[in-house]
Formats: sequence, structure tokens, C-alpha cells
Amino acid sequence: MKYLASLLLAFFCIVSVRAQMPHDGIYMNKKLACGALIYGNSSWTNYWENQLFRENQNIGRLTTESMTAMLAYGITKKINVIAVVPYVRTNASQGNLMGQKGFQDASLWLKAKAYSTHGLTLHGVLGFSTPISNYVPDFMPMSIGMGARSLITRGIITYDLPKHIYVNGSIAYQMRSHVNVDRDAYLNGGKLYQTNQVPVPDAFDAALRIGYLKKDNQLELFAETFSCTKGDDIRRNDMPFLTNDMSMTTVGVYGKYQPKHLGVNAKVSYVVAGQNAGQSLGVSLGLLYIINL
Repeated sequence: MKYLASLLLAFFCIVSVRAQMPHDGIYMNKKLACGALIYGNSSWTNYWENQLFRENQNIGRLTTESMTAMLAYGITKKINVIAVVPYVRTNASQGNLMGQKGFQDASLWLKAKAYSTHGLTLHGVLGFSTPISNYVPDFMPMSIGMGARSLITRGIITYDLPKHIYVNGSIAYQMRSHVNVDRDAYLNGGKLYQTNQVPVPDAFDAALRIGYLKKDNQLELFAETFSCTKGDDIRRNDMPFLTNDMSMTTVGVYGKYQPKHLGVNAKVSYVVAGQNAGQSLGVSLGLLYIINL
């Protein structure tokens, strides 16, 4: 259920002592690269079954761990490319459901600065992700991913305020492919479909970030919302499925320190509201290194 949020934590990198992510307005200089290795941990015991908030003692606490490798590179000072490869592992504290582990979905992002004037800047981001291992998506919530190929478009607006304060707003749309599952039929919205091809709902997300950024120090507060464009609900006492209409609202804090080439960052997030999703607490810690090419 909340496995998806663990997948989305994999975008951390420092650029010229600043953070470089597909949703921010910061860029690496030309021929400057940044490698990152990030550990993430997300867990929950309670979840929303449709809109019913409950617990599932057959699972206990579901924990999702990830180790993500990332590389960001400055093609020019206004165009950056970002590559991400995560390794994910799930585990339940109770019951008989076995966790999964393996490489999940590799993603590639292209970010460009489109317009800038008087501290206001507009950006465009294009991303693509695809599974890179033969994991089983039809085993939620123990699966490590959705198994769908995705095309993501994102718009970002940033505004620099006095005293090194900034405001960042972004909105994205994610188009997702069908997934082949190991079954001959499935239910979607109360209807029976006799096929092994499952449509994964498209989704959108939006975020607002307010932070402080000066030289090697960054501190940011954020609120994010994620929602599918359509889908059905988890049936009473049933497992979630790829067609579910998932939504969640997350708040958190992000910090970074990088005095020279070597740096660290950290993030804490918490899901405060949702539908067909777990109320998870997520933490991550990253090690970062800048390379001048």
C-alpha cells in the first residue's frame, strides 16, 4: 500500500553544495556530476481501506527499505540529467506473507530552466521509468513496485525571497502502462475482466516547499499530495490491487550539509491523510559526492 511512497524517496543529490532533485529549481553547472547513495526506511501499521482507517494484524508492521544509487550531471548550466536505480526490500512483522526484494524501477530525468526574471523561475521536467528486474507486482502490499512503465511530465515554479528563503511549487502528471500479471482474470470496480493485462491508473502529484538555502546549509519544509486519476477501492478484508485508486497527503522536513565535495542529507516524512494507502513514517539518509568532469 504505502510501498509507492518508498519508491518516490529516491531523488537526492547535492549540486554545487545544493540539492539536485527532479522537483526542485536548482541546477548543476556544466560538466559537474554528483553521485549519491541513499538509504530509506518506510513503515506503517494502520492504513486506509477505501476511507476506513484500520489495522491489519495479518501483516503487523509493514516495512519497506531501499538503497538507491543516483547520478546527476550538468549538460549545461540550464539543462541537467538525473539517473536513479533503487534496490527495494519489504517485510511484514506478522503473518505468512513473504517479503520481496530486488532492483525496482530505473528512472531517467531531464530538467530544463525555461524562464527566469526577478527571482521568479519556471522549469520543465520530463522523466521515464521502467522495471529492471522480474519482480512480482501482483502481490501487494509486499510487492516492491507497480511493474508499469511510466512517463512523467512536471512543471516547477520557484521564487527567491530575501535572507536566502525560497518557495517552490510543482505539479506533475504520470502516465502508466498496463501490467501483465500471473492470473487469467481479475476484478476491477466490481466487474470481472478475463485477461492478464491490468491497467494501472495514471496519477498526478503536487507539492509546496518552503526552505532556507545558503552555501552548504539547506533546511526545507514540504507538503505533498499524490492521487490516481481513477481506479477502484480495496474490498473489505481483501488485499490491495494494481487498479486501486490510491491517494495520500504527506508532510515532512528535508536537510542537507555539504561543506565541500562530500556531503550528507536527510529526510523525514509522514502521511497525514490517504485513501487505499498506509499511514507511513518515512526516513532517509544520503551520502553525496561531487565530481568535476
